[in-house]
Amino acid sequence: MTESASPYMSQPRIMVLGVQPGPPPFRIVQIDGQVVGEARSVTDVLQAAVAYGITVHDLDDPDTVRWVGGDKFTWSSRQAPRVPEEQKKEP
Repeated sequence: MTESASPYMSQPRIMVLGVQPGPPPFRIVQIDGQVVGEARSVTDVLQAAVAYGITVHDLDDPDTVRWVGGDKFTWSSRQAPRVPEEQKKEP
């Protein structure tokens, strides 16, 4: 019997939603589907995780944290999502 790819997409415990306008801009943090606060930096996301007993080893692991509307470097609505170096091409 062969195993097929599962259509299941894991639901991480932490979701960081898109940038919201404000002085300064912020991102809404959800844990286990509940809004738990606002983050203005990666540090705020990690502090929220600790407050809920979640240990984050890798902020880039989509099974741990889902970044919506950008990545861990997107903290302003004017920033374009970052392109990883390996995807950039020499002119």
